Amino acid sequence: MAAAAPPGRPRTTVPQGQQDEEVVAVGSNEVLLDAVVRDKKGRPVRDLTASDFEVYEDGVLQRLSSFRLVTKGADAAAAPSGPAGGEATPATGRAAVRAAPGGAGGPSFSAVAIVFDRLSPDARAPAPEAALSYLAAEGRADEFVGVFAIDQSLRVLQAFTNDRRLARRAVEASASQSSSAFASNAEKARELSQRQANLDAQIAGGQAAAGPGSAGASASTLGGDIADQKMAEMTERTLETFERLERDQQGYATAYGLLAVINSLRELAGRKALVFFSEGLAIPPAVQGQFRAVVGNANRANVSIYAVDAAGLRAESPNAEARREIESLGARRIRQTASGVADTSGQPMSRVLERNEDLLRMNPQSGLGELADSTGGLLVSGTNDPGARLRQVDEDLHTYYALTYAPTNAEFDGRFRHVTLKLKRPGLDVQTRRGYYAINPSISSPVLPYEAPALGLLSGAPRGEGFPLRAAGFNFPEPGRAGLVAVVVEVPEGAVTFATDQAKKTYQTDFSVVVLLKDRSQRVVRKLSNQYRLSGPAGEMEAARRRQILFYREADLAPGRYTLAVAAYDALSGKGGTVADGLEVVGPGQGLRLSSLAIVKRVERLSEAEQKRPHPFHFSEALIYPSVGEPLRKSVEKQLPFFLTVYTAADAKAAPKLTVEILQSGRPIGRAALELPLPDAEGRIKYASSLPLDKLRPGDYELRVTADDGAARASRAAAFTVVN
Repeated sequence: MAAAAPPGRPRTTVPQGQQDEEVVAVGSNEVLLDAVVRDKKGRPVRDLTASDFEVYEDGVLQRLSSFRLVTKGADAAAAPSGPAGGEATPATGRAAVRAAPGGAGGPSFSAVAIVFDRLSPDARAPAPEAALSYLAAEGRADEFVGVFAIDQSLRVLQAFTNDRRLARRAVEASASQSSSAFASNAEKARELSQRQANLDAQIAGGQAAAGPGSAGASASTLGGDIADQKMAEMTERTLETFERLERDQQGYATAYGLLAVINSLRELAGRKALVFFSEGLAIPPAVQGQFRAVVGNANRANVSIYAVDAAGLRAESPNAEARREIESLGARRIRQTASGVADTSGQPMSRVLERNEDLLRMNPQSGLGELADSTGGLLVSGTNDPGARLRQVDEDLHTYYALTYAPTNAEFDGRFRHVTLKLKRPGLDVQTRRGYYAINPSISSPVLPYEAPALGLLSGAPRGEGFPLRAAGFNFPEPGRAGLVAVVVEVPEGAVTFATDQAKKTYQTDFSVVVLLKDRSQRVVRKLSNQYRLSGPAGEMEAARRRQILFYREADLAPGRYTLAVAAYDALSGKGGTVADGLEVVGPGQGLRLSSLAIVKRVERLSEAEQKRPHPFHFSEALIYPSVGEPLRKSVEKQLPFFLTVYTAADAKAAPKLTVEILQSGRPIGRAALELPLPDAEGRIKYASSLPLDKLRPGDYELRVTADDGAARASRAAAFTVVN
């Protein structure tokens, strides 16, 4: 497995005097790679040295920083002795690290997540039986197991526990829980396709027989055949569309469920495993990005995926369904070409090829195999008794080699780095990761593929020509959500590349925005993002190009000061931009508080239904769009509009007094006292007003608002710039 450790600290920290023997202290730009090595008989190999390994990253040979053999439990007794204390040695030798269950060596944990994908009734019993076979042996105190199920959402059947009795009960319970089944419409679609072929033949025969003197009954029969053919075509298209949408929906649920489980294992040191029971992993085009995210995040978290084909020993080849579908689609195209009738479906001919690719990926050897192979795990398929092979999971967790190296390419540029591990000794098999995304490892949340290039920009990766961004964060300490933060990012007009498809006469974009919220220690506490894959008719492209992209997300943060680090990346041009801003989140309490102060850019009238939805920028019947740093032009804007929310004390009898000041270079140059209306039932006063701009010269200013209820004072400020 490959993973870069968080900068400036060990991969895992434990109290002083109880340093885990398995922990490798990895530098801020080092990669940890673990490998399971077996001989041709499947037995673990424990006598290799660093000189037996070669690590290549993107084809470039890397120099090992450290190397050792990690052994646990019973396997440790058979491992050769290493230096005292089991310390990792430089890459010139070998060390055996024995992880004891507590004692002077400190705690050392291993974790296995058992995940059941939605299973058909036929697989609902064999899959739990295989999991129970794996869990039959009693585990040790330092071995934890969690049990999960994925359907339309992720269900926790058993939180991670070292009590295998609880894990077994959860697995047994999973057998009785139904799940939404995916029923392929391929067979029904082929029946309709064959019916169309028969109708084609009838229509062709009827047209040949029909002539100037043909009977009315024959003409009526011919018209009925044509109508039946059209209805069959429409029904077939309906089934294909629904199947595609359902595959996408279930693909997203599976990918996000796996991401959640993988991320929970990230902070645990050492090699971890995820045992995934599925009858086939469909990876349609819309879900390919999420599938890559599963692989990438598993590699970042050092999680190896052991995929089990829950269908067991299949009666026919997994490719049989794809072969029948390909033959059916091919015959349809041949009939259409032979008939000389134009295709009026409006779908490109490549649609059938996309469907073929989707069906081929349903083969467990494809999707599940790729998932296991890319993460250094194992695919278990073609057997009705996978339990025996699953015992390899524990063997792999108990005996493996840990290697570290500092990549020659030290940039966190967000790109995928391909890693190849070669053994100089012949006749051995090695399991390891296939690579990792070069992302700053201090980001603990799962990283999606579209986020990686933008995160690379935030890590200082070099880039070509960029573009400016504007961003700001606003704190609204709402009742029940004291840490509510609204983040607004504006992408300037013309920054996004629009690509056109001349054949389809459409346009599309591929643009992403990523926001990192960092605390005072620059630790990333939240990651917010969105991908903008816009599309539409080519004739509407210019109007779409003139629209400004506005990113809006909400988060809940603890009181304190934060930094917003924002990046935008245009995948079609390779251009990007970054910007940073500060944010203060006030603490909860019953006293007087103020929201952030927002300079108003524009307002939009809301419908009655929209007015009923809670939103921090709702004011009366309008939605306020805050300014995020645009200069105010005196020639256009005569006023300085602003908005804020005042939260009164719980025992307040009247509205507080409000004072507004304009400062330049820290000196007040204007002041006004304003009257506030009475608070609403929740003690909240939403307030908007404006000040004249005519007397302000071009320059930088600060608007400060102070509320005073006689018992407490609260202030907020916002910077703004005036130009002619």
